Amino acid sequence: MTRRGALYSMTLMALLAWSALLAYTHFEPPNSITNFTVVFILLFVALACTFAPLAYVISLRFISSRLYRATLRHSLRQGMLLALWIVFNLILRALHSWSLFTAIVSLGIIAVIEVLSLARK
Repeated sequence: MTRRGALYSMTLMALLAWSALLAYTHFEPPNSITNFTVVFILLFVALACTFAPLAYVISLRFISSRLYRATLRHSLRQGMLLALWIVFNLILRALHSWSLFTAIVSLGIIAVIEVLSLARK
């Protein structure tokens, strides 16, 4: 599959995930643990499929360097890390355990993971 095909399929998957999330939350109120789990999984897929093409396009257009080459795999990892961070904070918020300190610490953890993965290249 080409890069353009992968980007188009990820965009289509994002649209499908957002519409599935909208339809699921419209017909099923998230009042049980299974409904919460399905909502957070759909939200993670929708956010990851939305952020990955955005990260790829932004890195292609604005970051031009010999040391950093934009790849689809790298942008997919960035999109998934950002989606994971958002979903993690929303889960903590739903459990009434969220604080600004935990959000900053978890963002720091994700930044360290990203720096380590860039250093591995």
